[in-house]
Amino acid sequence: MSKKTNQDIKQLRAIGHKLHPVVTVAGNGLTESVLAELERALGDHELIKVKLAVGSREARSAVAQEICDRSGAELVQSIGNVVVILRRAANPDPRLSNLIRPL
Repeated sequence: MSKKTNQDIKQLRAIGHKLHPVVTVAGNGLTESVLAELERALGDHELIKVKLAVGSREARSAVAQEICDRSGAELVQSIGNVVVILRRAANPDPRLSNLIRPL
């Protein structure tokens, strides 16, 4: 992945701030159905917010890292139990992409 500048990260965080979580990871962790939903959401929207209801700060950090590793996404921001992740699409849909369409 390309190196992000502070300006890029600031812009991504600003977009992510307005989003609602589209996927929730709860007690069962990263199940196949959760991973499938993550894939769909990242493919459609590129930048998504994920709610992590998995307990301690260390557990949330580990789950966020696993999400990024398994989905090929990049962690943009982590605040409390919510993370914003990014995976750019090769051919983004302008109607769905959170990076293209106005919010």
